Amino acid sequence: MQKPFIIGITGGSGSGKTTFIKQLREGLDEDQVCYLSMDDYYKPIHLQRKDDNGIENFDIPWSIYKREFVRDLSLLMEGKTVHRQEYVFNNEVAEPKTLVFKPAPVIIVEGLFVFHYKKLRKMIDLRIFLHAKDNLKVVRRIKRDRVERNYPLDDVLYRYEFHVLPAYEKYLSPYKEKADIIVNNNTDFGMGLRVVRAFVESLV
Repeated sequence: MQKPFIIGITGGSGSGKTTFIKQLREGLDEDQVCYLSMDDYYKPIHLQRKDDNGIENFDIPWSIYKREFVRDLSLLMEGKTVHRQEYVFNNEVAEPKTLVFKPAPVIIVEGLFVFHYKKLRKMIDLRIFLHAKDNLKVVRRIKRDRVERNYPLDDVLYRYEFHVLPAYEKYLSPYKEKADIIVNNNTDFGMGLRVVRAFVESLV
């Protein structure tokens, strides 16, 4: 079996990673491109570390089951199928599904810390960093967390100021210059998407 090509995608919260990947995968079969998101590897809320005000911080590397993420990527690279329960971000009205990840010639791994974790970083063949201005990211974050995750507005704003921004500066920003491709998403990522899409199609 030929080694799959691993694409790592990261960017600050609200930079557009999920939308970018969704459009990138449109028209491609799951046997061509597999998508593994770090969002499904968060530890449950009772295991999350708390800040000085007693608020759980989901924006530190410790918040993720790193070893399980690396293990599942390794299994996919070996041609094995992976099953995992969906993480629903502590949304009591959401019903988690069982996710099935199948091996493919191209595997996209996405998350805040895909470049920060040393072992995972070494597994990645192409590094993509999505960039957007802070004011745009916070607006997108508010819309996402209020609508999709049922979070109170005060909670969203607090976490953005005291968790998200410090995490970006410490765990994401240092890797921006080491990315192979930086996709600017201040207005739209159309051109960057077309470039990456053409490359992915050449692999499958």
